[in-house]
Amino acid sequence: QVQLVESGGGLVQPGGSLRLSCATSGSIFSIYNMGWYRQAPGKQRELVARITIFGNTNYADSVKGRFTISRDNAKNTMYLQMKSLKPEDTAVYYCNADRPLGPGTQIYWGQGTQVTVSS
Repeated sequence: QVQLVESGGGLVQPGGSLRLSCATSGSIFSIYNMGWYRQAPGKQRELVARITIFGNTNYADSVKGRFTISRDNAKNTMYLQMKSLKPEDTAVYYCNADRPLGPGTQIYWGQGTQVTVSS
């Protein structure tokens, strides 16, 4: 079992920055691929960024060049550095962990942290 706890959300003005953190416990952090997803009101949850166990990253087109995902295996923590924030980045941001397990995939979610970009 893996517990994921997000932090760092809040209210920020357009053009501002925030850094989200996802602290994990309960299992070996380094064996999980990690990701950030977000869900805006009335919209489906979407992938923002993902980082594999090997450190390979991928980003949604809408955040490329503005957001940076990273992980610190020694601290069992993943981060999302967000810069040049836009109102359309407003959403609940969720931390995700996954790994292959047998024929399927083991997946865990955090409870989410609200990010609001507004003047």
